[in-house]
Amino acid sequence: MLVLSRKPNESIIIGDDVEVKIVEVRGEQVKLGITAPRDIPVHRKEIYDSIHSQNINATQSKHANLDKISRLFNKKKKQG
Repeated sequence: MLVLSRKPNESIIIGDDVEVKIVEVRGEQVKLGITAPRDIPVHRKEIYDSIHSQNINATQSKHANLDKISRLFNKKKKQG
């Protein structure tokens, strides 16, 4: 882990496209401003972890459910 000291209104640059600026320091809270291209997602870590967990759960669907859905589609095709 790289640890840097910055003062308010100072920045760090990540790669060529991402700037992280210290906006304000108040007690134990630091406000950051992040400038990044729209195609680079920026999330708080707890939000990122939740998204990641939900994506993993979504990929672990039961085959039985897929079989049921397949039978329903086949049934509709035969009726239509």
